[in-house]
Formats: sequence, C-alpha cells, structure tokens
Amino acid sequence: MQQSEARLARLDAAAERRETPCGEGSMVWRLWGSPGGPLPPLVLLHGGSGSWRHWIRNIEALSARRLLICPDLPGLGESAMPHPADNPGPVAAEVRAGLTALLGEGTRYDLCGFSFGALLSGHISAQAGPELRSLTLVGAGALGLPRQVTELVKVRTVQGEARIAAHRHNLASLMFADPAGIDDLALTIQEWNTQHARFRSRGFASTSSLKDAVARARCPVALLYGERDAIAWPEVEKRFVALREVQPEAWTGVIPGAGHWVAYEAANAFNAMLDEMLQRRFGS
Repeated sequence: MQQSEARLARLDAAAERRETPCGEGSMVWRLWGSPGGPLPPLVLLHGGSGSWRHWIRNIEALSARRLLICPDLPGLGESAMPHPADNPGPVAAEVRAGLTALLGEGTRYDLCGFSFGALLSGHISAQAGPELRSLTLVGAGALGLPRQVTELVKVRTVQGEARIAAHRHNLASLMFADPAGIDDLALTIQEWNTQHARFRSRGFASTSSLKDAVARARCPVALLYGERDAIAWPEVEKRFVALREVQPEAWTGVIPGAGHWVAYEAANAFNAMLDEMLQRRFGS
C-alpha cells in the first residue's frame, strides 16, 4: 500500500491545483500538461463515490500532448457538496461554471465522463455551446434501460482485513471483469474514495436522464464500454442503440475483456481508443 500511496502522492504533486465555487464551499480541480498547445484541453470526470484517482493510469499518457483537467466532482473527494438538487442538471451546471472559470469563456475543450461522470457530462453537453468540442461517455448508465442488480457490501462498519475484503468484493462485483486485476493501487484508491464520498448518485442511474440530456448535445458524441461492464453486460449493444436513437451519428467502442472501470483495468487500450475516437472526429 505504501508504494501505491507514494505513486498517488507523486502524481498529485505534479498537478496544478485550482478551486472554484461549489455549493457553500469549493470544487477542487487538478491540471496536468501544458496549456496553449495545438490540442484543446481534455476534461475527465470520474465515477460515483470516486475522485480524480479514478484516472490514475491515464493521466500521464493523456497529458503528454495537451492540458488535462480532472476535478473531484461535487460532494466527492475534496470537493464541497453541491447545492441541493433532485436531478443531475444543477450539479452539472456547477461543474460547467467551474470549468468556464478555469478556461475562460468560449475556450474549446473535449469532455470525457465515466459512469456518474458520464451522466454529468451528458447534462453539461445539453447546457454547453460551441465551446464543447466533443463528448465521450464511458460506462454510462441512465439510458432508460434496465441493468443487472449488483450486490455490494457495506464497508463503513468494518475495519482491518474485513474492510479490505469488502473493498475487494465490491471492486470484483462492479468495477473489474477479472478480479486478478484488483491490485494494491486499486484497493488504496477505493479506500480513499470511500472515506471521502458524501454525494449519493446511484439513484440517478436507473433513469433515462442521460439519454434525454445528450439528445440536446450539439457536438460529436461517443460511447465506450468494457466488454464485461457490470452495468451493461450482456446487453452492451442495446446501450449503443439507445444512444443512436437520439444521436444517430454517435461513435461507439468496446474494449475486450474489461469491466466497468475500463480506464484502470485496461488502461493502455482505453487511452488508445480515446485518442482514436478524437482523431477520427477531428484528426487530433
């Protein structure tokens, strides 16, 4: 675990930390790479009960050629709770306002969201103007389709080896296709994220909220899953069909053998596919 914590600390130290208003406090953002390059910034929104740490295996590769921006979403990680809301739209608006404050009005950017981050990304796309150059959804729910029930173990009441075992069970049930891929780094991230998660997003996942929002997107849209994503398997193709009902030109992709946390479990394939999706649409 010490090596994992040291790796996280090194990457954290390499980031530029910024804060913007959120609820009654601040939303925390981390930036890697150089601004002002030939490519627009890429914004990554992590999943539910997560933090920027969900992107630990992607940050160095994706920031090599552009500015990479990873917030802790409202009520998660180090960010304050958002203003009360009964749907994702107002939460997305707080994220979008923070992003505008960071980049400046009208600065173009690419947006990629994972799971709950995909839901907020879809709502941002419904609100955004031409500054949003593209939208990539990863492991997305809220497309109006049923999903299999994933049984998770509560970890807040257990400690020590029992807590680690609970984290391992939950990662195997929801996040990974192959439990052998659950290493010390994944467990370290899961523990930290769980300790700092206050905003509960699971109630949004069983709605059609993302599909309804992304229907209003005015930029190219892509949807990517791990082949064995627990929220989509064994009906991944139905998710693609649902998206194309509102975005007929959407790009789609599947990464073989990976689960819900595809950006971690199959990091190299994910990084390559995200780059390919952007290159196909824009040549960059």
